Amino acid sequence: MESSVKRIVIIGGGITGLSAAYYTSKWFEERNIPVALTLIEKGEKLGGKIRTLHRNDFIIEKGPESFLARKAPIISLIKDLGLEDELTSTNPQAKKSFILHKNKLHAMPPGLVLGIPTEITPFMKTGLVSPLGKVRAAMDLCLPKKKGTADESLGSFIERRLGKEVLEHITEPLLGGIYAGDTYSLSLQATFPHFYEMEKKHRSLILGMLANKSKQAPSENVPKIAKQNMFLTFKNGMSTLVDRLEEALQSITIQTGHGVEEITQNGRCYEVCVTDGEKLLTDGLILALPTFEAAKLVENIVSLNWLNEINYVSVANIALAFEKKDILFPLNGSGFVIPRKEGRNLTACTWSSSKWLHAAPSDKVLLRCYVGRGGAEQWVHLTEQELLAKVLSDLDEIMGIKATPLFHEITRLCQSMPQYPVEHAEKLKEVRETLQTKAPGIYVCGAGYEGVGVPDCIDQGKRAAEQVVNYFNTPVD
Repeated sequence: MESSVKRIVIIGGGITGLSAAYYTSKWFEERNIPVALTLIEKGEKLGGKIRTLHRNDFIIEKGPESFLARKAPIISLIKDLGLEDELTSTNPQAKKSFILHKNKLHAMPPGLVLGIPTEITPFMKTGLVSPLGKVRAAMDLCLPKKKGTADESLGSFIERRLGKEVLEHITEPLLGGIYAGDTYSLSLQATFPHFYEMEKKHRSLILGMLANKSKQAPSENVPKIAKQNMFLTFKNGMSTLVDRLEEALQSITIQTGHGVEEITQNGRCYEVCVTDGEKLLTDGLILALPTFEAAKLVENIVSLNWLNEINYVSVANIALAFEKKDILFPLNGSGFVIPRKEGRNLTACTWSSSKWLHAAPSDKVLLRCYVGRGGAEQWVHLTEQELLAKVLSDLDEIMGIKATPLFHEITRLCQSMPQYPVEHAEKLKEVRETLQTKAPGIYVCGAGYEGVGVPDCIDQGKRAAEQVVNYFNTPVD
């Protein structure tokens, strides 16, 4: 006799897997359907890349430091978890951001939206682009739109619309930095699909951005702080979200410290072989894992070779604490990004104690430096001291910092940033269709699929939960 209890296993305890577990549990409970839900995480802690360190009254993010306030999936989850009062915003006095150009920091001109100029006068005054480069960018206003619907690289799209200078000096360090990638290798439709839609609808990217900007209105159903700010985090760090999710999941089985060796088919269900020797039978599976790990686990059931072709770039962030009196550079903004062509070890630096007033004591300075991007991963072979020396050398040359840090924290995130290749969205659709026909009840989600930001991962976890609930013929409203 078939058991009435639905058995579901979620593999991966990062923010995607936790979100999937939260919504799966919630929706089954709302339907009064008994479910045996197990979450397996090979690390000792939940949260994946989200990790907050509290040290000497500093709040240091070893992974994501914030999220876009306009993203509905994370705001909805925060409201569900009762975390609205824990939110905090960026320092209103640190709105400026900078770009390194010819070894000098230039303020980003007002009106830049995702690196796209939407105000003429500030853009014409910037020293980031030559007069010819500005004329070339203005040609976007009269160039025809591309014919056809084929995907192209983000880099080729920006160069085609705004020219190579704007791409190399502004949009590449901003947009490529989000994915730590080479814009000429990243899929436009998988990274910034609204750019594609803007050109299709408005012909001009600049005109499309202006039209979109004028339409944007905050939802009525969001906290006031999310309406008034672009980026948010939590007063005690991003781990607040992970901790609250873990509290909300006390009714499910959570196994940490053990990974999964393989998944096999067992009649109408699946057998999950855990590294400690345990074998779990399950009716439904959510794989909240990097693409290459998901492909390996299901290779006995279905071939998903394309998932192995998605490259993951290694990056690192280095937190540096200083006495404020030792930093003479005016920290009058949130930090700076560095274009690839500048040839630096650093890719960006956040002035964390200026951007986030809760991040450091008032007499201290906290900087967060980034290294690593597609095509520039030599740093992975450096020792901690070698890496630190290169970072401090760049800071000295760019900001004149000669002081010795009070302490540093280096976080290496190896194979952490997925690079969505051209035609990624189309190939991903094929993967999902293959799973539906050859491995029904198995769903994949996470940063390697449809967005690397925390809200995107939450949304994917939520959608995977919806799919697994619907699989048992109990549709989510």
